Amino acid sequence: MSEQPTTAGVVTGRPLTWLRAEGLAVAAGALALYAGTGQPWWLVPALFLVPDLTWFAYLAGPKVGAWFYNLAHTAPLPIALLAVGAYADITALTVAGAVGLFHIGLDRLMKYGVKYDHGFTITHLGVHGPGKRPPVQRGLLSTAEHDRVRRDHGHDAARGRAVPAQPATQQ
Repeated sequence: MSEQPTTAGVVTGRPLTWLRAEGLAVAAGALALYAGTGQPWWLVPALFLVPDLTWFAYLAGPKVGAWFYNLAHTAPLPIALLAVGAYADITALTVAGAVGLFHIGLDRLMKYGVKYDHGFTITHLGVHGPGKRPPVQRGLLSTAEHDRVRRDHGHDAARGRAVPAQPATQQ
């Protein structure tokens, strides 16, 4: 079996394929939910990029930016919108939840994932942006910061490979 080049904390191989397939399923399910609202289809492309407006939170720093970005790019928020919309019969919330899940599904299919706190380019599904290189190689992280990130995400720098996470010790 050949080794794939990896970045610590980034899913590769067959698990990535399954996560991308899951994204496709989520997107398809979201469109089915949207169809049930009876709203015009032009709303889907009109609202599709709304979750990406959370990018502006990065103006407050990478940690704040990642928190807001991940809030809009993981399932709890759109599922909550769907649930409240269905329970209270508020179509706008149901539409927002369905379009949000559609956005998330397509993001996962295209390998855009949950952001790490140290920058915008590395997600759990891949490295994105100029050159697709980890931040330390572009001078955005110091070597010590890069080593900490890699260690925190289960990479053994001394051996140059991923290692299983160790259970936290109780003190």
